[in-house]
Amino acid sequence: MEQYNIVAATTENTVVTSYEPVKKRSDSYQSEAALEREFIQLLTQQGYSYLPIRQEADLIANLRRQLEALNDYQFTDSEWEQFFQNAIANPNEHIVEKTRKIQEDFVQVLRRDDGTSKNISLIDKKNIHNNRLQVINQYEVSQEQGAKHDNRYDVTVLVNGLPLVHIELKRRGVAIREAFNQINRYQRDSFWAGCGLFEYVQIFVISNGTNTKYYSTSTRFNAIREASSGKTKKQKTSNSFEFTSFWADANNKVIPDLIDFTRTFFARHTLLNVLTRYCIFTSENMLMVMRPYQITATERILNRIEIANNYKKYGTIQGGGYIWHTTGSGKTLTSFKTARLASQLDYIDKVLFVADRKDLDYQTMKEYDRFEKGAANSNTSTAILKKQLEDGNAHIIITTIQKLSTFIKKYPAHEVYQKHVVIIFDECHRSQFGDMHTAIVKNFKKYHLFGFTGTPIFAANARGAGGAQFFTTAQTFGDQLHTYTIVDAINDKNVLPFRVDYIQTMDAEPDIDDKAVWDIDREKAFMAPERIELVTRYILEHFDQKTYRGDKTYLFHTLTNIAEVASGKNGAVEEIKQKQRLSGFNSIFAVASVDMAKLYYQEFKKQMAADPAKRLRVATIYSYGANEEEADGILDEENSEDTSALDQNSRDFLEAAIRDYNEMFHTNYSTDSDKFQNYYKDVSLRMKNKELDLLIVVNMFLTGFDATTLNTLWVDKNLKMHGLIQAFSRTNRILNSIKTFGNIVCFRNLQKRVDSAIALFGDREAGGIVLLHKFDDYYYGYTTQDGKDKPGYVDMIRELTEKFPLTEPRIEGEENQKKFIALFGAILRMRNLLLSFDDFKGKELISERDLQDYLGRYQDLRDEWVNRTKGEKEDITDDIVFEIELIRQIEINIDYILMLVKKYHDSNCDDKEILVTIQKAVDASPELRSKKQLIEMFIAGINDVDDVMAEWQGFVAAEREKELVQIIQEEKLKEPETRKFLENAFRDGEIKTTGTDIDKLMPPVSRFGGGGARAKKKQGVIDKLKGFFERFFGIGEASFDKVN
Repeated sequence: MEQYNIVAATTENTVVTSYEPVKKRSDSYQSEAALEREFIQLLTQQGYSYLPIRQEADLIANLRRQLEALNDYQFTDSEWEQFFQNAIANPNEHIVEKTRKIQEDFVQVLRRDDGTSKNISLIDKKNIHNNRLQVINQYEVSQEQGAKHDNRYDVTVLVNGLPLVHIELKRRGVAIREAFNQINRYQRDSFWAGCGLFEYVQIFVISNGTNTKYYSTSTRFNAIREASSGKTKKQKTSNSFEFTSFWADANNKVIPDLIDFTRTFFARHTLLNVLTRYCIFTSENMLMVMRPYQITATERILNRIEIANNYKKYGTIQGGGYIWHTTGSGKTLTSFKTARLASQLDYIDKVLFVADRKDLDYQTMKEYDRFEKGAANSNTSTAILKKQLEDGNAHIIITTIQKLSTFIKKYPAHEVYQKHVVIIFDECHRSQFGDMHTAIVKNFKKYHLFGFTGTPIFAANARGAGGAQFFTTAQTFGDQLHTYTIVDAINDKNVLPFRVDYIQTMDAEPDIDDKAVWDIDREKAFMAPERIELVTRYILEHFDQKTYRGDKTYLFHTLTNIAEVASGKNGAVEEIKQKQRLSGFNSIFAVASVDMAKLYYQEFKKQMAADPAKRLRVATIYSYGANEEEADGILDEENSEDTSALDQNSRDFLEAAIRDYNEMFHTNYSTDSDKFQNYYKDVSLRMKNKELDLLIVVNMFLTGFDATTLNTLWVDKNLKMHGLIQAFSRTNRILNSIKTFGNIVCFRNLQKRVDSAIALFGDREAGGIVLLHKFDDYYYGYTTQDGKDKPGYVDMIRELTEKFPLTEPRIEGEENQKKFIALFGAILRMRNLLLSFDDFKGKELISERDLQDYLGRYQDLRDEWVNRTKGEKEDITDDIVFEIELIRQIEINIDYILMLVKKYHDSNCDDKEILVTIQKAVDASPELRSKKQLIEMFIAGINDVDDVMAEWQGFVAAEREKELVQIIQEEKLKEPETRKFLENAFRDGEIKTTGTDIDKLMPPVSRFGGGGARAKKKQGVIDKLKGFFERFFGIGEASFDKVN
């Protein structure tokens, strides 16, 4: 019998395999200070050194000592001074540049006093235990250092003296969101102050003792950037918090308690691995920290490679395995990181990353290129692939199944077959893998084969006996190395649950799973003109309700040069994005065949022409008559580069549909090969940009396509198993607080199939997590599987009207105010969910007028709490979460107010009730409150006018000019520069306070009048310009030419 020893001295796993929480828990009250002390004590027990550092000078002196120790070099004072000023605390560098230094450029060049150069490492990524970990607390940043407010930070972990991890704690029982909000405030007010060393922070940890989460600096940085639309102050929105993550063990069991989190996440090897190996700095300057399941999968593959190499098990099924990570959980990112780390193993010659052709869209290509320049080979010739396989410097090669197949057929005796290679397949459930696998096994000699899939092939959903040689994913790739199911992902809030509606379109719908009944004639019955007409009418009538078009708005970074990007080769054209407010989401309509797609496209055109009010931007794309369905539910692949398989009639029809598209978007595509490829890319980009409302497809875009703005899938197609989960998963990507689930509307009875697919790819209990509850559950309340009572909308409204009646003039007491804010926020979230149900109409239980009154109170409290913070050490607004994103959904715009003003004017200014309505409407709107004084002045001074809107525009222009001149005179600002600055601000939708633009309009200030005089003067000007901006933005002209 063969004897085996454990090999691959598995360096410690970053993610602990299984963790049992510490049982001992104290029942007594624990203050924030006590929690902080306990946390620091745990860190010191784990090998961190505690430092009593509170001031910047001490932080810098310690940084010098740590870098000297790491690099075994003593700086002279002058060397340190120039190294610190140029390489570490360069005033022209901020979060992005400093993040790049830690992630990529961590070796900086020191120019020594004798003129020679020396490399200085900021962090040792090869031998992570050479890095020193220290912990400091209650570090102070003051206004003298340039901060907007005096701040004191909770706990910071220093790596070689640099603050790379920051922890914000709240006492047990306080919402964890408070800690998140506090960090946002620090970033806004003080992280950049002094020498800006806190801009080096890579990871934030937030905890209230009971719940602990982590996230990257980009999550926080982008949350601030996203929230600061020109129309508002930098407000905290609920969507940014959704991108924070829990830590977990390798079985996906969440580790929320701070003590347990500290023992696992803050274990020295784990924290250093996360910082040095498992962060990804993307092409868009975004820092992403991998999640525990992604790290576990990566390490299990690397471990398998190492063991297989030591035991010479390469070239066999024991040398590989597969990862089952559900669709939407970031598989491609995990697989690429795996490829990156595998390529750095000394004995591995090449890593081949094999994707399906259409998955290599522009965005993915750009990401791949970010990891290794030139790694992505994205054209159809195998010549470049051959060149890369022969190039000793090309360690990672990204290719497609099709190109690899062609290469193997064309070069059966190539030298690469003798090389030691790792081959990673993305989306390895695809039907092409049978033949591909046979070809690889036959030709490559020293290979490790790994697959990533969101929907593995099990015995229950494998093909019949015919066809491919390999049936299940395990038979093809070997052991299942890690699992992260759709249930795990929804529980972790990494993807959204689904809401499925079944719409009956026939009196007696045949059973689609009864093979004796189902035949081509049945499919024809589904294509009957009256049914096509009925389904189309249903979609047009319910489109706004399902996608929230015209109802919900949000900020989004849209691409402005789509046609150029789509036509550019290999990402040659740079993407230009701008911030824009979008209304609602968009959708895909999956249909059974090309013939059905043609019928629906024509019917949509016909019905929209008859009723222009229902007009949508509709397009279609297909490339051949895909089979109705495959036995195993895998969707047939349609070629995104070639339409030659289409019959003439279908091709002519597609040509006409593309002409409609060209007219709609001023493009120039056709069904010719190159132009069709670009059409495919253009459609993909416009779907992601929400420029198309509805895309009719047969199989295209139902797998591997990600668009966060997509929330609805209409289905007239017999989906099952893989295909069903893959198609449904197009809708459940997280975007913001408005998008709370993926909408599926089935025009066939797929209920049995949905249940069995969810049971297969989730678990027996998955239905309750993966699918939304019924209307009655949300409306009247329900009990969860673990026995918890969830209040319904009826209960919430009852509590609101009983505890906080509008007859009371105000809500007294801080505790009561907090309860009201929490309750009303919950009602806003529940309404957001219920509005998508037809049953909710007429059951709102609260009049629009009362809702506005409550909104007004909610806004008043928000303003009051924000203003209370002036002069207080702690920001009270961190205690509560205001649902800003959701308030905007019940927004009143200026047109509505002017309509009321006209009504008031038409009543000869007698109807005082209208004035009360106007006042309440203004109070309820976050956008209009800052314009309240203007509106009141206008109403008071309105005379006999024919055109209220024109009168309003004239009034606004005069008031704006008067106020601007006053600010310029009072602050002695340079007039042309000030007007130009404001014109740019009104164009961009925000006042830019960073950079030098603001300095250009400032008057000369003596630099000898005390260090703070200039900063104080500048802040005063900024505050006045911000107030001016808030009052006048969104009303009137954007031009600021001087009025003579």
